[in-house]
Amino acid sequence: MSGGLVTAAYIVAAILFICSLAGLSKHETSKQGNLFGIAGMAIALIATVFGPDTGNVAWIIVAMIIGGAIGIHLARKVEMTEMPELVAILHSFVGLAAVLVGFNSYLDHAPGLEAVMENIHLTEVFLGVFIGAVTFTGSVVAFGKLRGKISSKPLMLPNRHKLNLAALVVSFLLLIVFVCSDSVGVQVLALLVMTIIALAFGWHLVASIGGADMPVVVSMLNSYSGWAAAAAGFMLSNDLLIVTGALVGSSGAILSYIMCKAMNRSFISVIAGGFGTDGGASSGEEEVGEYHEISAEETAELLKNSSSVIITPGYGMAVAQAQYPVAKITEMLRARGIKVRFGIHPVAGRLPGHMNVLLAEAKVPYDVVLEMDEINDDFPDTDTVLVIGANDTVNPAAQDDPNSPIAGMPVLEVWKAQNVIVFKRSMNTGYAGVQNPLFFKENTQMLFGDAKDSVENILRAL
Repeated sequence: MSGGLVTAAYIVAAILFICSLAGLSKHETSKQGNLFGIAGMAIALIATVFGPDTGNVAWIIVAMIIGGAIGIHLARKVEMTEMPELVAILHSFVGLAAVLVGFNSYLDHAPGLEAVMENIHLTEVFLGVFIGAVTFTGSVVAFGKLRGKISSKPLMLPNRHKLNLAALVVSFLLLIVFVCSDSVGVQVLALLVMTIIALAFGWHLVASIGGADMPVVVSMLNSYSGWAAAAAGFMLSNDLLIVTGALVGSSGAILSYIMCKAMNRSFISVIAGGFGTDGGASSGEEEVGEYHEISAEETAELLKNSSSVIITPGYGMAVAQAQYPVAKITEMLRARGIKVRFGIHPVAGRLPGHMNVLLAEAKVPYDVVLEMDEINDDFPDTDTVLVIGANDTVNPAAQDDPNSPIAGMPVLEVWKAQNVIVFKRSMNTGYAGVQNPLFFKENTQMLFGDAKDSVENILRAL
């Protein structure tokens, strides 16, 4: 394949990637957006593998077959509840790839470059390895937190912000040494020391962020992986990799900013490893009153006598795979003339859009699935709210308790409805580790048990 044809293929692929992002911005066009992305990646891979500058094609194809087989296996095996940690670990692969590309690019670069071009290349290598290393360990820590292997509580090292600042300053000084030194030994040492610092920096950066902010962390790491890919593109002189990385990096950064606004968090604070939070707020795990239980049959009767119902799903619905019976209840209630809608918090679940995907999978109509800002004013006029597996996103302590770890976070104001039914397995706290005063309010009743079983029992009673 000629160089001109490869360039043309890259342009087509880049356009398809842009169309993919546009399609993924709406429910109705998300499938089309996925198809655009798949087509763009297929074109990019074919053009790269069979381009004039590619060698060892047989080994590349073998690697693609192995990687593709692993990807297909994981895609078929992984549950929707495990998607956040899968995304996190995939980001780590991108970061690790950038590190390996950086070292290879340094060791294998052509000698005799002009001084200016040599400095530019060395700077690309250094920054690419730094971003990749931070992405790698940060993503591994995020995976561990989401999997429950690492505590969701933020790591509070003494002078942690000064440590972060020191890591950046030392890395910058090492960059100067790396670029200015004529000694290969000094350059290799500077690159290795920086890599170790960056690995520790990425680990500490994400470990310092609490569980309540993990959805933001996932999208932030998505941005990091994009910039790591763009850095790899510069090192490999691959225009498409630069464009693709920039698209992923910028879209991830915008998504992180949007989510920070939705959680009343400072974007700079989150990406700086929880800067501005002391992490010392009480956990609030103690119960703050007496709760009232309700049965599935009583819940069904309450729904029958309601004229408006709002369902607010959370991670517990995903764990129980309760979206399918929830969709059937929605269909049945709407057939009775009852107004049923869904209220989706921006960070419900552990991945942006997690609940939207689950409901779309269960064929819930898009027009009844509303975002928090669209539905929050309607709770006072709602007869019954079903809180299915949600906890932190419906916690009034975010508004009432300035010492709460989730203080200031906008939440779904479900307690303003006439009746609130909370589906939970137990009285355990949510992912942020704080107790929820909603459970003890006079208009709230608890329906204990597996969410799917509870919803199916309601369905039978209806």
